[in-house]
Amino acid sequence: MRVAQSWLTEILQRTTPDWAVSAEELDAGFVRVGLEVEEVDPLHPIGGEIEHPLVVGRVAEITELTEFKKPIRFCKMDIGKSELQEIVCGARNFAVGDLVVVVLPGGELPGGFKIASRKTYGHTSNGMICSVAELGIGKDHNGILVLEPGTAEPGADANEVLGMDDTVIELAITPDRGYAFSARGLARELACGFDLEYQDPAVRLLPDAENEAWKVKIEPESLCTRFAVRRVTGVDPKAVSPWWLQRRLMLSGVRPISPAVDVTNYVMLELGQPLHAFDTAKVNGTLIVRRANKGETLRTLDDVERTLDAEDVVIADDSGVISLAGTMGGASTEVGSDSTDILLEAATWNPVAIARTVRRHKLSSEASRRFERIVDPEVNVAALDRAATLLVEIAGGTVESVLTDVRVPVPAAAPISMDIDLADRTAVVHYAPGTSTRRLQQVGCTVEVGVSDSGHGQLVVTPPTWRPDLTQPADLVEEVLRLESLDKIPSVIPTAPAGRGLTAEQRRRRAVSKALAFEGCVEVPAPVFMSAAVFDTWGLEADDPRRNTLKVLNPLDTERPDLSSTLLPGLLEIAARNIARGQRDLAVYGIGQVTLPTPNTGAVDALPVDRRPTEDEIDVLLRSLPEQPVRVGAVLTGKREPRGPWGQGRAVEASDAFALVDAVADAAGVVIERRSAAHLPWHPGRCAELVVDGKVVGHAGELHPAALERSGLPPRTCAVEIDLDALPLRENRPAPVVSAFPAVLQDVSVSVEKATPAVSVESALRTGAGDLLEDISLFDVYEGAQAGEGRKSLTYALRFRAPDRTLTEDEASSARDAAVAAAAAAVGAVLRG
Repeated sequence: MRVAQSWLTEILQRTTPDWAVSAEELDAGFVRVGLEVEEVDPLHPIGGEIEHPLVVGRVAEITELTEFKKPIRFCKMDIGKSELQEIVCGARNFAVGDLVVVVLPGGELPGGFKIASRKTYGHTSNGMICSVAELGIGKDHNGILVLEPGTAEPGADANEVLGMDDTVIELAITPDRGYAFSARGLARELACGFDLEYQDPAVRLLPDAENEAWKVKIEPESLCTRFAVRRVTGVDPKAVSPWWLQRRLMLSGVRPISPAVDVTNYVMLELGQPLHAFDTAKVNGTLIVRRANKGETLRTLDDVERTLDAEDVVIADDSGVISLAGTMGGASTEVGSDSTDILLEAATWNPVAIARTVRRHKLSSEASRRFERIVDPEVNVAALDRAATLLVEIAGGTVESVLTDVRVPVPAAAPISMDIDLADRTAVVHYAPGTSTRRLQQVGCTVEVGVSDSGHGQLVVTPPTWRPDLTQPADLVEEVLRLESLDKIPSVIPTAPAGRGLTAEQRRRRAVSKALAFEGCVEVPAPVFMSAAVFDTWGLEADDPRRNTLKVLNPLDTERPDLSSTLLPGLLEIAARNIARGQRDLAVYGIGQVTLPTPNTGAVDALPVDRRPTEDEIDVLLRSLPEQPVRVGAVLTGKREPRGPWGQGRAVEASDAFALVDAVADAAGVVIERRSAAHLPWHPGRCAELVVDGKVVGHAGELHPAALERSGLPPRTCAVEIDLDALPLRENRPAPVVSAFPAVLQDVSVSVEKATPAVSVESALRTGAGDLLEDISLFDVYEGAQAGEGRKSLTYALRFRAPDRTLTEDEASSARDAAVAAAAAAVGAVLRG
């Protein structure tokens, strides 16, 4: 909503003649009452190198220059001097005798455009005739500004005539404050903010008569609750709207057209009630407010033929549809240059119906924006009276004494009861007695003071018709608090309760994240949504549990309508996006929840809000929720070790994924075993399932080449996914025992079948070696001919140490032999010499 400061000041000065504030104070006043100011746009008086560079001029002569490609006029202007001012102009919307605005040589227009005498089109142009856009008043470049006859004498200072010392305020009006979409509503807010007496400009000006101005019928399906009509006859079609009205329209962003149209737009901006003007001669029979018939068409005022929907609300006569209700009129009844009989209409429409029509036809208008936010249902006739009176003042004619005002009964707003000190208790502020009553009366409420049954003071408040957003005591408290200034409410920072810190799960999650970061991985947001089509890309079986996803009814992205049942799709998509942008060496990880529906997951009936749910209702609600365990996932691709002067670098391999698993295990304080597994999208021969206490908690390794190719990812990409919630919590971790005695190092090579996992051999050796074994690591794998057909040789480095003595070679050898014996029994290992 754009409005001139002078307009608001004029309304408030009706009760306080001496009141005036600066633009900055006006801005602060709006903010103080909770309105958002988007822009403060001051007009700039035209200055320059001479005194009074902007003057009013009367066109004395016009010579048409026809020898050029485009029409050019050589004009002589009376600017109050003895000699006429010669100016070349290309506009054609003015005639001899018109009053225009002239900037003289030495003047400077907004934007630093300096005016000087210059030779053009064979003549010397001593100045410029201005449009409203060139003056900075509006945005209309179509022709120069023509003032109403008698506005001023030639030579008068046009800065003063045009009011170039004004300021335009633009505000963002929230949907619940439709009343603020008018000078009436904004002035009321300012009166509250500056604590001024307010006089409502929406008053009845004309008497009613018993007869109807025009026959009107409202069909119930239209949801229209009020439709009023006044008729003005004998209007002068050649009249021009006065400058003060044109100026207020232009500063509000509305282009002046003709008195009838300008008056309806002006009253809409002033009182918030959109109006429409019909050419009475073009209206045939009864006006019927109804829903459109399917297939009906209407050519609207923007000269577009529109096919109507059965949900559209329209105004029709005997000839058919003549207006799209609350949005835009029809061309068939448009007020034209010869219209002398005007039918003014003001109605109250259903906001939802108007909003749907606007979106259906992509046809937003100033009227529809107000009807969508709810218009005061009691301002219709006052707006008609104002428009009819104003039209007669401008264009002559007579307001017919009859009025049509058809109303559909609607329930009145119910009074709201609230404790008299409710605002004080809510804000924890002691306001002066009577503050709530005074502030609520300022916004237009009717307030009665009484006593409740318990003996406490109580207010019975009836909201005004323009405030349908006031429905409960909390709304009334909000009005009192915002008008008393929210700055007065103290900010009390709550004290954190002592003795509380991170939970064990939170500490583990942070430790895991830190460990992966130390391994050179970069954290990315854990993906929440996914497309189930990725499982086809991976080649999963139809009964794979990961396909059981939960779909979102109204997804943010229609290409990703499912809640993620695994972190891998999102992490792989992030990797692909980075690779496409040239970042090929990646190590990314994410920690977040996945969503796993259970057999009980599904919709539940809405719970009542007038009581606490029962234990059974809460149990049903909780059982309907899906499981949402926290997982950690990582993706590695490209080079794990960068190339440089030290060498060509090293590509990512499955062992790097296993190293990340070890880092997670160390951070979580658990031991994660690895077993060979086939689990798509991992490579069957290079995938390990991760086991803790006999339970599979995740997978790691190299991804399947076919899945990578279909996903557009490079070969040898590796990935890890671990269920953190499945890991046991280690609240009290034992401190490591550090021995001061030397270690005994021994190597052992065993031969096993090729299919035997190395991790199984290691586990057997560790079990057999006993407590003296401090560390074991695999450092060589041989599968050549000397290993034997179908067998492989695994060589391990073992480190033995005793915590209380120096270990002998014989003791270490005995422990090594025991380890080999255990491996032989468990996996059929044979010691190699």
